[in-house]
Amino acid sequence: MTSAAVKQQVLELGGAFMISREVRAFGETTGVSGFHGAYTRGRGGVLGDVDADVVTAAFGFFEPECVRAAWESVPMPAADAATQYMLACRGFGERKLAAFDRADRLAELLRRVVDAAPSAGLPLFAGWRAMPVPEDGRAAALQLTHVLRELRGGLHLIAVLANGLTPLQAILVAGSPIYDGPGHAKFLGWAEPFEPVTDDIRTRWEAAEKLTDELIAPCFDVLDDAERDELTALMLEAHRIALSR
Repeated sequence: MTSAAVKQQVLELGGAFMISREVRAFGETTGVSGFHGAYTRGRGGVLGDVDADVVTAAFGFFEPECVRAAWESVPMPAADAATQYMLACRGFGERKLAAFDRADRLAELLRRVVDAAPSAGLPLFAGWRAMPVPEDGRAAALQLTHVLRELRGGLHLIAVLANGLTPLQAILVAGSPIYDGPGHAKFLGWAEPFEPVTDDIRTRWEAAEKLTDELIAPCFDVLDDAERDELTALMLEAHRIALSR
């Protein structure tokens, strides 16, 4: 299944720009130090100048008061923040995929997938899909990988809730590439003490992961078998080039 084959690459490559020098430079223009302000206003900016509760609903996994504090800390209009965040994403793609000569083809395949995907219940995905896609293949490939990541992230939130888990429980099981579960929860604004991860919680989370793969799988049906294999190979190569140490 293509959705499962590229899951790690989409999550890691599509999110790597969020801690890049390009996003740090954007953050400096906001006048607010630290990760959360630029991230929240930039990523959530596609939702418009809404109340922070709307951003919390879309983000799903962040502690609500952490989102509110970050969202309201940046005075930049939401649309401007989203544009600057998008440009940082593109700049990261241009820099990190400079040696990737199949970027145009990867961007073409990714665009077909994201354009054909339904957006019901997925506001961040819909917002980021509506952003203009650049002509430069490397910038486009990274931006569209981010859009695909938003698609999977939104579907994963739906799957987590459908399996009777709270977002915090899912975080405590999954962790992140940087933090263990409790560490990731604290980074997202949640306060200790945390409940223990039981076998039941872990089983529900595994079911949510499976459901996420099942929900996103039909989005790749716009491609034929050969194109899905090609997309998988190109995502693996782009991930290797961009994130190799």
